Amino acid sequence: MKLRISSLLVTIAAAAVALAACGSSSKTTAGTTPSTTAAPVAGGGAATVRTANASGVGTVLVNAQGRTLYALTSEKGNKVTCTDASGCTGIWPPAVLASGVTNAVPGSGVQASLLATVAASGGTRVTYASYPLYTYSGDSGPGAANGKGITSFGGTWYPISPTGTLITGSSSQTTAGGSGSGSGY
Repeated sequence: MKLRISSLLVTIAAAAVALAACGSSSKTTAGTTPSTTAAPVAGGGAATVRTANASGVGTVLVNAQGRTLYALTSEKGNKVTCTDASGCTGIWPPAVLASGVTNAVPGSGVQASLLATVAASGGTRVTYASYPLYTYSGDSGPGAANGKGITSFGGTWYPISPTGTLITGSSSQTTAGGSGSGSGY
């Protein structure tokens, strides 16, 4: 009887450890590659895209965590060329819908008519004004836009405005190195 209880307790403990590992999250720091290629727009229920201010850029689209969303110039018209196979999604994680979520939700400042999705390998990607959206692994967190103006993977990366235009110039709010060259400081 004691052996059965001990076995049962070991099994329960192992299951608890496995469940805890499934629920853990990994953080990415500047200069590292994310361990996952898909970055859900929001955790839990709705996938929300909203607007916020990015230093040196102005008002941009952001995900639910406040991270700047970017578009690749060569992907206009819902083309998806940034893939796992090319290594692109390791640097530019796509905004994808979480499992079970069918639509992105327009948050504050977002035009619902411009927000949509497109099917792609790795999940349903969120689009705005016919551009698939991405975060940048070189951004330190909310308010950063270090990916602006980087040319890679067949185009140039820019934050996207609430009107659906790519933000290619600098705003009146400049920062040190405010060219947006993506140097990452």
